[in-house]
Amino acid sequence: MSDVRALRVGAVSFLVHRRAGATAAMLAVALAAATVAALTLGETTVSPAEVIRVLLDQPSPDELVVRTLRLPRLLVGLMAGAALGVAGALIQTVARNPLASPEIIGVTHGAAAVTVGAMTFGVTSSAVLPYLSVAGGVLAAALVYAVAWRGGPHAARHAARFVLIGIGVSVALRSVTQLFLTKGDYLVAQQAKVWMTGSLNGRGTEQAVPLGVALLVALPCVVWAARAQRNVVLDDDTATALGVRLGRTRLGLTLTGVVLASVATGAAGPVDFVALLAPQIARRLTRTAQIPLLSSALLGAFIVTVGDLLARRLFAPTELPVGVLTAAIGAPYLIWLLLRSGGGGRAPHARTRNSRTGATA
Repeated sequence: MSDVRALRVGAVSFLVHRRAGATAAMLAVALAAATVAALTLGETTVSPAEVIRVLLDQPSPDELVVRTLRLPRLLVGLMAGAALGVAGALIQTVARNPLASPEIIGVTHGAAAVTVGAMTFGVTSSAVLPYLSVAGGVLAAALVYAVAWRGGPHAARHAARFVLIGIGVSVALRSVTQLFLTKGDYLVAQQAKVWMTGSLNGRGTEQAVPLGVALLVALPCVVWAARAQRNVVLDDDTATALGVRLGRTRLGLTLTGVVLASVATGAAGPVDFVALLAPQIARRLTRTAQIPLLSSALLGAFIVTVGDLLARRLFAPTELPVGVLTAAIGAPYLIWLLLRSGGGGRAPHARTRNSRTGATA
């Protein structure tokens, strides 16, 4: 208990684990360094002093490169990565399974199917596509959730079922997406294929602003989720005895995670495995009973930012989509998780002892 402190902000209080707080601080420093690198490195190297001048609205010869080309792209990557990190943490908490992530259970494939379908039928407006992505992700998650928990809240004990149903839905939605690609116009199909790899190339303020607004609107839900997830990690009998409405809480956490993942997918495309990697790495760094949302968000933003930087520079002048880099890292990690869990996908955070003192940092 000595490692846990209560943090009060107005009428809201949080339990903060000391190690989790220190980990979040170190991740913030690492993310700041990655941000500076993303703004300075490229085909044209810009000094940190000039970057600061541009950010402070002072005249600079590098204003076009920094403000117009790199900064909006960076902001989209930061926000999309943070949203995916939190989404993965919430979905893994509800499923009690480290294999549960938006791309595994069909959320990003639902968003992709609806988005590619809309593009096939001529809807290419960047003001409309993000909303269609959210609708597709929510519909896919609703299908998985309804089937996985049709036996009531206690059916959540069979966590592998949630993942298996999600994988089945993902395969079906992927087939639908491929059907749209083969039936659509060739140029639109090529554009859709680039989007499906998860790329920040060409991302600007028209993607950054709606994404930022969506995350601000979702922020109260994330704050609520940070508190509510302490009850979900308890076993069903204990939580019910404490008066927790598990069905509503799980539904709220799942919906929050699905919306965050769908919004991020609409802005940056399906950047695979970020939502899988970030929460599990964050939990191993903090060693808390529950997955820490703040550390997951910071790690998600860090993975996308560094991945995009490497995608731009490793094979320059050829630029890879960031989703290619994250998939190259995430796929072996997924295989390791499967081997480690013996195929059952049982979550290490399903333990109940001391779970009410888990950190929210």
